[in-house]
Amino acid sequence: MRTPHVVVVMGVAGTGKTTIGPLLAARLGVPYAEGDDFHPRANIAKMTAGVPLDDEDRWPWLDAIGAWAHERAGLGGVVSCSALKRSYRDRLRAAAPGVVFVHLTGDRALIEDRMSHRQGHFMPTALLDSQFATLQPLGADEAGVGVDVAGGPEDIAERAVAALDRLPDPAP
Repeated sequence: MRTPHVVVVMGVAGTGKTTIGPLLAARLGVPYAEGDDFHPRANIAKMTAGVPLDDEDRWPWLDAIGAWAHERAGLGGVVSCSALKRSYRDRLRAAAPGVVFVHLTGDRALIEDRMSHRQGHFMPTALLDSQFATLQPLGADEAGVGVDVAGGPEDIAERAVAALDRLPDPAP
């Protein structure tokens, strides 16, 4: 039997991490954790006010997500986390070495359109440019896959599962 991966669904705001993450978790038969739930209140307040987070704001958030991923090692799980910079992914890997990434990618216009139609989310569309400016795509040496967000959520989740199936089994 294949050991399930601990998967971080990453990407800029509006790529569908919160939509695709639970669909992916259901297909893999593992629990899902919403990355935004790991943010301290101060981070939420800052983003709601339209102020991008800096690295110092992000470290406790990343450490909390990394701790969750570490606890799921060997059991599998899916968590959403923008993980825009290599240093953020390195921090997650330091806590949970077997973690793999599903990088949701897509056309900026499509992502902005989707962001403008979502309701009840604290991240304003105005921060999308800062997200793209910060984004460092997965390196060739990073365990993970890129999945385009064109199409419906079910199609995107299916493409993510297929891409993950091509990765080697996680280390025990």
